[in-house]
Amino acid sequence: MANKNYTEEQEKMARFAKAMGHPARMAILEFLLRQETCFFGDIHEELPIAKATVSQHLKELKEAGLIQGEIETPKVKYCINRESWELAGKMFSAFFGQSVCKKESCCG
Repeated sequence: MANKNYTEEQEKMARFAKAMGHPARMAILEFLLRQETCFFGDIHEELPIAKATVSQHLKELKEAGLIQGEIETPKVKYCINRESWELAGKMFSAFFGQSVCKKESCCG
């Protein structure tokens, strides 16, 4: 249930950020970005990520919408969700593109 004090965009952006908040997930995303097609196989064979935790990381990325596909064995096939990836890029670019306080007395 969404908090009424936050916009839908703030909630979505926070979900993307949370999903990207682990180095293993960033490694998975970078690996998938380099693939020509959906990846079939075990990511732990490609990256220094423990097999026991790979499914948890994939689940988190999929729930956030950053990846798509089948992440449960025996059907293991996943790739970047292009629509969500583009949305996340636009959201974070706009967020970090905002002006910060220009006064010298602001924050030190």
